[in-house]
Amino acid sequence: MEKIAMIGVGYVGLVAGTGLADFGNEVICVDIDDEKIKKLKNDILPIYEPGLLDIIRRNVEKGRLKFTTDLDKSIKDSDVIFLAVPTPSGKNGEVDLSYVFNVIDKIAEVIESYKVIVTKSTVEVGTGDKIREQLIAKGISENMFDVVSNPEFLREGSAVRDFMHPDRVVIGTDSQKAINIMKEIYRPLYLLETPVIATDIRTAEMIKYASNAFLATKISFINEVANICERVGANVQVVAKAMGLDGRISSKFLHAGTGFGGACFPKDTLALTKMAEKAGTKAAIVEAVIDVNEKQKKIVIEKLLKFVPDLKGKTIGILGLAFKPNTDDVRDAPALTVIKEILSLGGQIKAYDPEAMNEMRKHYPEITYVASSEDAVKNVDAMIILTEWNEFRNMNLGYIKSTMKNPVMIDSRNIYDPQVVIREGFQYDCIGRYIKEIGTNSIDISERN
Repeated sequence: MEKIAMIGVGYVGLVAGTGLADFGNEVICVDIDDEKIKKLKNDILPIYEPGLLDIIRRNVEKGRLKFTTDLDKSIKDSDVIFLAVPTPSGKNGEVDLSYVFNVIDKIAEVIESYKVIVTKSTVEVGTGDKIREQLIAKGISENMFDVVSNPEFLREGSAVRDFMHPDRVVIGTDSQKAINIMKEIYRPLYLLETPVIATDIRTAEMIKYASNAFLATKISFINEVANICERVGANVQVVAKAMGLDGRISSKFLHAGTGFGGACFPKDTLALTKMAEKAGTKAAIVEAVIDVNEKQKKIVIEKLLKFVPDLKGKTIGILGLAFKPNTDDVRDAPALTVIKEILSLGGQIKAYDPEAMNEMRKHYPEITYVASSEDAVKNVDAMIILTEWNEFRNMNLGYIKSTMKNPVMIDSRNIYDPQVVIREGFQYDCIGRYIKEIGTNSIDISERN
């Protein structure tokens, strides 16, 4: 097995580094954040990811996984260097690669023996070639290193399983020596007959963007279909189910809601459009996907205003702040847009999320955070479900209604049966399921099953 340095202990680096250690490799995870490293050494995770802490503990105990801030020593002592540093959106949406090339500069300063340099972060197509050029420009012989693109395909909330049982492993390089080393690193996956795609660096880099853009396209597509369903009297959940039974389509990522968020889809779709522009072409479909997604986040506000036309002085209860369940990640979460709109219209907010409240406080410290879903909806003028956490799926509707000032529920994740909620006396709206008002207070819903 190989000696590995995982540089960057964010979401990708921590999961990947831990997973590679569990495969039997010797892994040192490196980060410049001293406080983060201290916490990791004391079993405190910087992210919420189910199942990850147990695997960290197991590999630390076996001596295969360590944490440090000593970048120079980690580079010198390792045979394979994974770059899992941030690659945020920079000016005009292009990828900011400054963290990547800062590490490359450091490698050039201390390299003493052959290294395989692996980009695990999502990087612009052509970055691998630029890494090679930069090292050569700094006087490093081509015989001293190989560059590999090994993109990650981790879903937040399911990342441990995704790493241990991936759909595929992509290895992009022009070096057979590097391919052999990478195959040894991932040897346990060969025993599971995991498909391995060996290709050139640029193709590997593009695979990541193409994959994320396609999944984002499915989300925006089903959201557009949902909006049409509401107007023509159809049920998007049944439409999506029937579509998903077609093997050419599949059911994954066909769940109507408030759009996609998180660290990957928003950043990667935007970056792909910018790469297309630089290459002298257009990514018209991806541009439309981004536009649809931004509009979808505001549909919740439109639905809320139907029931509460004037938000001034009104309090809205929000259930769910993370962009998806089983994570504390609020980056580009629909909740950010919804909260901003409510506050701009003079409303007040009480919010609850099982894991993401600390992260949301960094963006909106002025709203009220409470300890439970019941507290979040007590004495509010309406409630909005923004994240489909399991604990929101089976609330005591009768009790909740009795504590609200105005029993309005906006179910943006379609986790409730509309007929059940309406029978409890709620004014109710959702995404892509036809609801027709009859008279002033009664509502009839057409499921069209």
